[in-house]
Amino acid sequence: MSWTFDNIPDQTGRTAIITGANTGLGFETARMLAQRGAHVVLACRNLGKGSEALRRILEFRPSGSVTLESLDLSDLGSIASFAQKTLATQPRIDLLINNAGVMVPPRGKTAQGFELQFGTNHLGHFALTAPLLPRLARQPAWSWWPAWRSGSGASRWTTPTGSTGATTAGWPTGRASWPT
Repeated sequence: MSWTFDNIPDQTGRTAIITGANTGLGFETARMLAQRGAHVVLACRNLGKGSEALRRILEFRPSGSVTLESLDLSDLGSIASFAQKTLATQPRIDLLINNAGVMVPPRGKTAQGFELQFGTNHLGHFALTAPLLPRLARQPAWSWWPAWRSGSGASRWTTPTGSTGATTAGWPTGRASWPT
């Protein structure tokens, strides 16, 4: 069985934050969730490209809403500002899709001096997820599905409806294989 747009359930009333939503998988994910009724926050480093992505998504006349916010995952200050604004303006967060990343960039460092690829792809998303996690965890059927860019492996934890390794507190305790 292949996964298609028709498999995505109604997302009305849900809020999705997608990093790197201006291109590729992030863009398509944002477009489809908005089509299904979600409020989608495009979290993009390049606001010019983000504005173009927003325009393109709105051309499809989605049933959900779409907004654009600045987020540079290579700068902990930008991440803190984004998280603070998000927590002040979004009463709920149902989906946090940590999609953005850099692959084999020229040698460089983040604003705080970490190696650029590691700082952006790993530390940046960790620094973003940490302050948003309590808001995510408030939702009755939240999921956490980290996919490690390093290729070291991936895990899936779902709670409570997926019941894979969930505790009564709703925190993940086990591993499950990727869906087939």
